[in-house]
Amino acid sequence: MVGLIDTADGARAEWTFPAEPDTVRTARHAVHDTLHAWGAPAALRDLAVLLVSELVTNSLRYTSGPIGVRLAVHALAVESAERTERAEAAGGTAGADAALLVEVSDPLPDPPTERLAGPEDEGGRGLRLVACSARRWGTRRGKTGKTVWFELPLPG
Repeated sequence: MVGLIDTADGARAEWTFPAEPDTVRTARHAVHDTLHAWGAPAALRDLAVLLVSELVTNSLRYTSGPIGVRLAVHALAVESAERTERAEAAGGTAGADAALLVEVSDPLPDPPTERLAGPEDEGGRGLRLVACSARRWGTRRGKTGKTVWFELPLPG
C-alpha cells in the first residue's frame, strides 16, 4: 500500500486505498506520519492532513474504486518580481521555491465542482477550503479518472 521514494530532487510517497469507510482516517495517518518523518513543520503537516482528508472524503463519496494519494517535494520556478527583489535584498537568489505537491486521484473522470454550503449544510466546504488554503490547486484528467492536486509552500 505504501511506496516511499527518495529522489535527487526531493521525496515522494504514494498510496492506493480501497474505497472503504476507514480510508479517510488511514490516509490522514499516512500523510501525517510521512510528513513528520520528512521533518515538515507541524502547521504544514496539519494543513496537508486536513486538505487530504477533505479530498479523500470527496472521492469516497462519489466513487467505489481505489483512491490514490501522492506527496512530492519539489522546487518551483519563481515567477514573482516581488519575490526576486526580496531574495536579492536578502543576499540570496530567487531561483526556486520549495513546495509540497499533494494529489488525490480516483477513477471517476468528472471534475469536482465547488458549491456554496449553507450554514446548516454538513458538507460542501472541502474544495473551498482547498482553494483558500493552498498556494495553487487544480484538477486534471488521467487515463482512468481524475486527479485533484494542491501545492503548499515549504518554509525556508
